[in-house]
This record gives sequence, C-alpha cells and structure tokens, in this order.
Amino acid sequence: MTLKSISIGGLGLAGHTSTLVLAAALAVSGAASADSASRSFAIPAGSLSTALNRLAEAGGLQLVYDAGIAEGLQSQGLSGNYTPEAALQQLLRNSGLSYRIAENGSVVIERQQLNYKQEPTALPAVNVVGNKVYDTNNPYNDLYAAPNATTATKTNIAIMDTPASIQVIPKSIMNDQQAIRFEDAVLNNVSGVQRAYGTADMYESFIVRGFNSMEQNYRNGFRRSMGKFDVANMEQIEVLKGPAAVLYGRLQPGGMVNYVTKKPLAVPYYALQQQFGSYSEYRTSVDATGPLDKDKTLLYRFNGAYDTGNSYRDVVEHERIFIAPSLTWRPNDRFEANLDIEKRHDNYMDDYGVPVSGNRPVSGRRNLFTGDPAFRPSQDNTLVYADWSFKFNDDWAIKHKFQWDETDIVFSGPAPNGKLDADGHTLGRQVITGTSNRRSYSTSLDLTGKFQTYGLKHNVLLGGDWFFFNQDAPDNMFASSDWGDPINSTFDINNPRYDTLDVAAVNAIAPNWFWRERDDWYGVYFQDQITIWDKLHIMGGGRYDMAGYGGFGGSSWEATKNGFSMQHEDKFTPRVGILYQPWEWLSVYGNYVESFGSNNGRNSETGGTFKPQSAEQYEIGFKTEFFDKRLSSTVAYYHLKKTNLLTADLSTPDDPLDNVAIGEARSQGIEVDIKGQVTDDFSLVTTYAYTDARVTNDKNNNSTEGKRLLNVPEHQASLWGTYQFTEHFKAGLGGVVVGKREGDTANTFQLPGYARLDAMAAYVQPIGKTRLTAQVNVYNLLDKEYYTGSTSWIPTANVGAPLSAMGSLKLEY
Repeated sequence: MTLKSISIGGLGLAGHTSTLVLAAALAVSGAASADSASRSFAIPAGSLSTALNRLAEAGGLQLVYDAGIAEGLQSQGLSGNYTPEAALQQLLRNSGLSYRIAENGSVVIERQQLNYKQEPTALPAVNVVGNKVYDTNNPYNDLYAAPNATTATKTNIAIMDTPASIQVIPKSIMNDQQAIRFEDAVLNNVSGVQRAYGTADMYESFIVRGFNSMEQNYRNGFRRSMGKFDVANMEQIEVLKGPAAVLYGRLQPGGMVNYVTKKPLAVPYYALQQQFGSYSEYRTSVDATGPLDKDKTLLYRFNGAYDTGNSYRDVVEHERIFIAPSLTWRPNDRFEANLDIEKRHDNYMDDYGVPVSGNRPVSGRRNLFTGDPAFRPSQDNTLVYADWSFKFNDDWAIKHKFQWDETDIVFSGPAPNGKLDADGHTLGRQVITGTSNRRSYSTSLDLTGKFQTYGLKHNVLLGGDWFFFNQDAPDNMFASSDWGDPINSTFDINNPRYDTLDVAAVNAIAPNWFWRERDDWYGVYFQDQITIWDKLHIMGGGRYDMAGYGGFGGSSWEATKNGFSMQHEDKFTPRVGILYQPWEWLSVYGNYVESFGSNNGRNSETGGTFKPQSAEQYEIGFKTEFFDKRLSSTVAYYHLKKTNLLTADLSTPDDPLDNVAIGEARSQGIEVDIKGQVTDDFSLVTTYAYTDARVTNDKNNNSTEGKRLLNVPEHQASLWGTYQFTEHFKAGLGGVVVGKREGDTANTFQLPGYARLDAMAAYVQPIGKTRLTAQVNVYNLLDKEYYTGSTSWIPTANVGAPLSAMGSLKLEY
C-alpha cells in the first residue's frame, strides 16, 4: 500500500485547503482505477477512516478525501463478496458522504451536501451509477437475493461458495407478502417445505425434504423450545436443506429452519405499523433502534407486537403480546457483545381442522370447528440470549453464545378421536387438558480463522457446544365418551353445538397421562473450507457427539419420575462437500452428509423412548448468479435415507400420543429455487420441488412399506413477483401449487391438491423526513377450498383460509 499526500485545495471544498488526505493504491496491471470483478472483503466494524484504509488496500482503489470529514464517523464493517465500487457504497451508506470518480481514476470522497464551485484545475465530476447493494443493516432494503448466509457453515461466506443448498428469505419478501406468521414466510418461498401438524396448531413445525423437523426450529443457530414464533424481530429466515447435525447436533435430517434476528443499528430508525385484515385481524408492531451514546459504542433495538383477531373458523380467536429488546456494546472494532430478551404470551384455541370421512377430509365446511370455546389453551415464553466475540486480527476470531429458553403451556381443548362415524355426521371426541413446562439451555464456543498453506486458502472452524432440554408434563388428562368417560363428548357436524360438553365432569377426571423427557448433548466439531485457484472450494468436517437422552411416561407422576432413566450414545458424523466455479456466475457442487439424533415420543410398548435415528444424504447441484449478482438460483438433486422413523401408533387409541418406530424411510427429489431482481424494478421468487418420500423398510410389519410419507406432495411450486411501476407505487402477484398428499403414514386418506393466487399493492409517500407506506394484500383471490396439512396422530385436516385481505399503514423515520 502506497500513502500519498495530495492537495485538494483546487477542489474548492467550501474554501478548505487541507492537505491531510489518504490516497491508498494497490496497483493492478499498472492501473489505479477499480476493476469491476467481485472479490472477498472482511472489514471489521469500527472507525470509517480505518475501514476505508482497508478497503483501499483490498479493493485496488485510490481514495482521496479530507481526513476531517471522516472524523468521528463509524462503519458497520463489510463481509462477503462485492465489487470494489459496491463495497465502497456499503461503507459510505448512511455516513453523509458520497463519492465521484476523477479522470485519473482516483475516487474522491466528499460530503453529500457540500456546494462546491468546480474550477478549471479541478478534477471533472463523473456521474457514477451503481447497483443497489444487499445490506442487512439497511431497514429500507428491498432486495430479494441475499448473497451470504451463516447457517450452512457458521462462517459468513457467499452462498455461491457453499457446497450445500441454503435458501434465504429476507425481510423484504416478508414485508411485500405481509407474512405475519412464521410458517407463511417459509412455505411460500422455499422449495420442498411443508407444514407439519402435531397437537393442533400449538407448535410451528415443518417438513423439509420429506421429513418432519419435530418442532426443531432455530434462532441465531440455537434450537428453540417447541412453540410459536413472532416475525416482529426477524431479519431473515435461512433454510438449510439436508442433514445439518455436524454443526448443530441433534437435528432431523431433512433440513434446518433458522431465523436471524434484527440487530441494533448505529443509525437511528423508527417504525410503527398498523395492520388490519379480514375476520377482525388487528396487529400493531413497533421497531426502534439507534445509539445510546455519542460515540455509538452502545446501541439498542426494540421490537414489539400486539396481535388479536378472530378467524374464518367458527368461534376461533387469538391474542398475542410480544416484546423483544436488545443491546449491542461495541467499544472498539475488535470486541462486540450482544444481549437479547424476548417475552411472548399467546391465548388461542386448539383447532384440529375438519374431520375425515372415508378417504377425504369433509368438504364445504371451512368454518367447521370441532372444539369448544370453554377450553382456552395458552403459552408463555421467556428467552434470554447473549453472545460476545473478539477479533484477534483480520483473520482470527472467537465467539461465545448462550441461550435460555423456557415455555409454559396450558393444554385445553377437544380433538376428534378418529374419522366420522358410519352415519357420516357424528364424531367422537377426546378432551385434552393439563400443563407442560419446556426448558432448554444452549451454549457454544467457536474459533474461526483464515490462513494459507502452499497456495491453499483455509477458512477453519473449531468449536464445541452443549444443549440441555427438559420437558415435564405432570398432570395431563385424556377423556372421551368413547372410552367410558361421562363427559358427553360426541359432536354432530351437521348441527354443531358448543355447549354439550360436561365441563364439570371433565375437570373432575384425575390426570391420566404423564411424561418426562430430557436431552443432554455435548459435541465438538471442526470444519475446513479450502479454496484452490479461487475456483475450487473443498469443505470437510466432522462432529463427535456425547449424547444423553431419555423419556418416560408412567401410570402416575411419581411413577413417571421414578421410572425415568437416561440412555447414552456417542457417535462421529462426517460431512464433505466440493464446489467448482468455472465462471463467476456458475457454481457446481456435491456433498455427502451424515446425521445423528435422538427420537422423541412415547414408545407404546415400553413407555420410554426409542433408539437414536440416523441418516445419510448424497446431493449434487448447481447455483447461478446473474444481473450483477442480483438474481440467484439453486438446482439440487438429493437422495436421503433415515432409520428409526417414528409415526403415531394407531393401535392404542386410548393413548393418542404413543408412537412406533417403523424402520427406514427414503426421500429423493429435485428442487429449484430462483430469487432476486430481474431488473431494478422487477423482483421475483419462484420454486419447484419433486419429492419422492416413502417407507422403504417396515420392520414392525405395520403394512407401511412402500407407502408415501404423510403431508408430502410429489409436486409443489410457487411464484411471486413484484414490479415497481413508479418511485411510489409497487404491485405484485403470486401463487402456490401443491399436489395431492397422503394424510397418514398408512395412506388411508388423501388431501387433494390445490392452487392459490395472491396479490399486493403498495404506495409510498414521503412526508418530510418520514415515509408512509400504505399496502394491501389479497390472499386466495379465487377463493379455492384447500387443506394445508393433516394431523400426524388423528385423521383430521387443517383448512386454508378463504378469500381474505390484509391492509397496512407503516410510518418510518
């Protein structure tokens, strides 16, 4: 790096003639101007002057500016692949500074609103038109394609350099679709993902590549306790396809859904949004962030939401209160600490959808609710998350994270016992009441580093983690008239009444179902991402797990506690991947991954838990980036096999949560994901998945061999696009197509395929320094009747919403 002193008095910058300037040049073929090729940057947060120094050195730029205009300014840093010009745009964002390119190729940085008189000796101004850069720190970011993700590797590298399928849903897509539910954001924008239903709609869970995630969702890389999640503080959602247990431990093999939360910003930002929709839906959310001190070393952010409304389902309603404050302390450009707190309270009704008659859910009854409003379940969740990181230098860093997550659940509500009776309109129901406490602790320590050996570039990760989960259900009760309980639990779908259940008789029944479960997992892992010739990327790694797990349900709570015991397993699982990038716009990759995890659920034969499940996957595919990396795509073929697959044991109807391990299942298919900007005005998301998921070995002779896995369509696709017609007006249109799905593992009933069409329109009006956005979204434009999924242990189907709308007024400053 060459340092020069260049007089800029001839620029006439308000008469200022300071000669203290930076001109840092890295000669590239004898030229000082920036080239347009993308390269990797890793510039830590800190002073803007230091960041510009490092940019000049790494990006081949000659920067010229008065040192006084950068004094006291801070930079959020930069990490990822950018062109040098895009990197400069990123560093100068919200700084009050702009740049122009002089005739000699140097880049002149100056204040945005300085009026200067250009003299004959001054460098002529050049109008520079740059593409928008994806910036997670910009709350106004409207780009659809995120270039980087951390979920797949725990290192922030470009998706194009990652030999795995990783899909990112940024908040810009969630905003355009007004996805106020976590599941809507995932299902509408990622291939090969469906909704999984367990106990009504109590937990948000997904089926990825044919396999149920078993309520294992992740927040910033840590597993959440089972429950519901609010989108108010979600920055983006990352879906990693295939087994991810090498880095995260106990995981289902289909994939991992991880949401990344919003971080405090050094630039003040405030937003208030009021949403209102069909069926008395009202949602108020707030987002506020900025510095707490003049040096901008202590930052805050507060996200909150209040959500209440009814439903297209008779008597179903909900209420949610959610708050999420967070703090960031960044005393210098090497150390950072973060603290997050979340509190959530939910009141709702257990809704199992509509019953099944024969081999189909009943049709024409979208509003039919088979529960009872006298029963009101609830959830209360508290989460505390903290992390700190220290950068030894530009190449080596350490990070420690901790999370405490606790949920108290009140079960309360009727559920169907099975299919409709032979008369076609009478339904037997069971009533579920009780409580459950679910608590987890997670911690991890990661060391990352970059170095070179014999021309090979290494990006290494060494780490360890611990995960503890405990669930106690000490007083649950299942009762039904079909089982001899005097509670009058039958229900007539042709004459639905919600005053027939004998609530007093229900409350008089003593608890009869008990469960204790515990996971205690330690793991150590390593990973090395090797780059050769800047085109070939080889990833290798492994994990050694020391796992303790157990679950038991006895005849009483005392018997359950006394009968509970832990099992222990140790296992090593490898992960290898290779990616070749013959051209900047194309990456071809393949990987082999194994996974290891415990099986939850009550064994109908022993009352305890099952042997661990394991899985292996082969995957090949390719990725592309076009239009200056604004439009990305991933095409993947995979073959995935899992052993000790669990399913509900339908032979014990008086204990509906019993399970049985049916043996081995296989899922294979093709997935296509395309996301980004076709032009500056046209944004697009489209997906397709072909999934062949079925039981391949039924060791218990339950007649399931060859059967398709429940809730997995053979074909599904989605399309969503928006167009910015003017500076103020945007409109969008999209749809989802889902093929026929099996309703249970025995394939005794099916959910018909469906197509749904959605639309949106938004108008943005600046008001002084604020911005007001008025938006309306219309869902299921053609008012089609469809089913979103079936319950895993009883024959019911959840019904999709009819034609409905959501309006929004959002004020940002």
